[in-house]
Amino acid sequence: MISWLDVDSPFPDVSKALTEPAGLLAAGADLSPQRLLNAYRHGIFPWFSEGQPILWWSTDPRMVLYTDRFIISDSLKKTLRKIERSRHTDARWEIRFDSAFREVMRACAAPRKDDAGTWISKDIVDGYCGLHRAGYAHSSEVWLDGKLVGGAYGVSIGQMFYGESMFARVTDASKVALAYLVHFLRQHGVQMIDCQQETPHLASLGAAPIHRQEFLKHLRQAIEAPQITFWHPLDLFTKP
Repeated sequence: MISWLDVDSPFPDVSKALTEPAGLLAAGADLSPQRLLNAYRHGIFPWFSEGQPILWWSTDPRMVLYTDRFIISDSLKKTLRKIERSRHTDARWEIRFDSAFREVMRACAAPRKDDAGTWISKDIVDGYCGLHRAGYAHSSEVWLDGKLVGGAYGVSIGQMFYGESMFARVTDASKVALAYLVHFLRQHGVQMIDCQQETPHLASLGAAPIHRQEFLKHLRQAIEAPQITFWHPLDLFTKP
């Protein structure tokens, strides 16, 4: 049995998470910024489909991406160099942080090929936009000729970043957004990005599963670091 949470109920210890379905910890409560921050500080995240109650999870193992292990393929590196040149010359390509957070979330929520639905409901969008206004949720955005063509978003607490979702409207745009995000985070001392659940796509980018206890040990230290306050994309290469 899992715990049913009222608005004021604390989360149960993550050791209480079920093994089937793996990682399910609790249901109920709300998606207020305070509740979401409390969840992330304890290694818990919401994930549920439209029409379901709010479901809270703490998976074991936990999929994470160490920022110094992010894999940039040769083809992606070529694309990144092209974008860097454009940023410094004709400005057809732009990389922005936090200029269109809600739009990024809505794009991530849009139906995808061979995908029956999305877990990013209107309530999820509203909840994370509340975190964004409070300075804890951020987006990395790829713009081409003034149009948003790719992005990624997540939650930042201290030196811990929790990746949530990505989207692309042109080839590799989500990977480009992630590359700039990873580079920025690494330069600000962030060693780990939480990816929550294991997928082949994340593994291809360098993410790997670790035990929940190892994840929580790192998290407890990382969230005590000062908050990153100035979000601005950095050049990926010494020369454009």
